[in-house]
Amino acid sequence: MTGSAYFGRSRAGPHFSRVVYLDNGVKEFKSYDEQLDLLSERGMDVGDRDTARTTLQRVNYYRLSGYWYPFRKQSKTGREDDFYPGTRLSDVIALYDFDARLRTATFSVLTPIELAVRALLGHELGRVDPCAHLDPGMLGPTARRGDAYSNWLTGYKFELEQSREDFVEHHHAKYGGVLPVWAAVELLGWGGLTRLYGFAPRGVQDAVADVCGLSAPQLTSWLKALNIVRNICAHHGRLFNRVHALSPKLPPVGRQPDLDAVATDWSRTFGQLTMIQFLLDRLQVGRPTFLPVVLKTFPSVRAVPITHMGASNDWSSASPLWNR
Repeated sequence: MTGSAYFGRSRAGPHFSRVVYLDNGVKEFKSYDEQLDLLSERGMDVGDRDTARTTLQRVNYYRLSGYWYPFRKQSKTGREDDFYPGTRLSDVIALYDFDARLRTATFSVLTPIELAVRALLGHELGRVDPCAHLDPGMLGPTARRGDAYSNWLTGYKFELEQSREDFVEHHHAKYGGVLPVWAAVELLGWGGLTRLYGFAPRGVQDAVADVCGLSAPQLTSWLKALNIVRNICAHHGRLFNRVHALSPKLPPVGRQPDLDAVATDWSRTFGQLTMIQFLLDRLQVGRPTFLPVVLKTFPSVRAVPITHMGASNDWSSASPLWNR
């Protein structure tokens, strides 16, 4: 260790280090046993030490800290380091494992939605012109404001140059590399697809949104929100109790009764998952039973009930979207 250090709260004994921060502001390295000792000192029952040590070897301590956050005591100034009585590492791991299952399932069911929207958007833009995606004059007014469209086009051309897909090679050989829009959409990720939908003429947007049971502004907001959910899943972020930055625009009450029946905060994860269930149903794709099965495995942890997801206690029976 180099440099000086300053001292924080400490405890005597061979497994505890008195140095908390080095002079560069970086926390000192702790072994797995020292991490377990720190959790025990703060009031967590770590259970069998060998099992707990193995857990920390496969899951980073700081990744787990997001899952034990609700177990930390709440004071007027915020969360304390110490845990509520009865906090167990096994409960934290149960939540972590559930979240891993939830991310996998969510990413899986988003895939057929993405592919369906690609197909619909490529088809409807193709009605306008086979190369509508390459000419902002054929798109909606959003494509002609600012530099958003030119940035999208730069990204699209990069993906085109990098692609080794057979259909791209075919168009290079036969058509000089110009892909019609119904083929071009296959190169787009969720974000690029969402932007192209936003650039499309309103008639195209309406046609795609109508198949989804939504209006164009509603579908735009849903695609943006679910892009964030997809990225969380792809990058292994904590999902189950997250508060999401984007809430969807919803149909007027009475337009979609199965949505109306869902009592939730739409910025919470259960609300976002309900959007997925709705799109699976309206697009008639994927496995609408997959997410309900996973949610039924939510662990029984008194301090963190399923309501932390934004779900009601009767979530599985309140709406046909979840009664699978």
